Amino acid sequence: MSKTNHMNRIPRAKGMDMAAFYSPKECTRKVKHIVFSQENERVIEEFLTILGMKERFVEHDVSMPNKLVMFGPPGTGKTLTASYLASRLNLPLVLVRLDAIIHSHLGETATNVRKLFEYARLNPCVLFLDEFDAIGRTRESNDEVKEMARVVNTLLQCLDEFEGDSVLVAATNLETQLDHAIWRRFDTKITYGMPDEESRQLYINKLVGQFEHQPDLKTYICKQLKGCSYADVEQIVLKAKRKAIITDSPLHEQLITDAYDEYMPRLLST
Repeated sequence: MSKTNHMNRIPRAKGMDMAAFYSPKECTRKVKHIVFSQENERVIEEFLTILGMKERFVEHDVSMPNKLVMFGPPGTGKTLTASYLASRLNLPLVLVRLDAIIHSHLGETATNVRKLFEYARLNPCVLFLDEFDAIGRTRESNDEVKEMARVVNTLLQCLDEFEGDSVLVAATNLETQLDHAIWRRFDTKITYGMPDEESRQLYINKLVGQFEHQPDLKTYICKQLKGCSYADVEQIVLKAKRKAIITDSPLHEQLITDAYDEYMPRLLST
């Protein structure tokens, strides 16, 4: 059996119903429109390059980075980045929202954390921990300080022991609330923000693609959607495309305006 076919047959271990599984092929489809800032693209490509040079790093006795944490507002590309890494590495993506594994009995939460890392140890994958602050939050800011500290300590132990062919990716919107000891465990850190004009224009060009549209529409969209996240831009353009299809017309300014008004994005400053 080829490596690719093996990777596409994602094993589901007992007790891993807390996770969503995506094959490398599914991840590749998800990221066809992804846009990175220059700096983030540089960091990600360097991370991938190093992972592809394992023998050289072993030869020089230099440790390999295998943990990456991303932080920034919602809708700015963190989840897509995890899919992009899985696609490039030809590994399945295992997506877990950490707020979903918190149990009323915190001892059970610690057990769930161990299950995730044990799965990644036995099954090469990109383990993506979303809402990372739900468990990684600083121990001083929790109501049940002593009990939650035990969960954080379990997470720290798992991070220290994380090795093998899997890659760990964590995402949070609240990086200032992460426990400092957890923060230090990550080799690579990436900041995400709202798209600037250049990034927004590039993303819109990809989203509109070959769809028939009014001249200069992309410039209009870029101006109208200033302050929107990538996720907002995608949803508004898709909504306008649907309107164009059902009215049998090219994509035009009024459709973008109507889609924007219906979607009502929550704007953040660029």
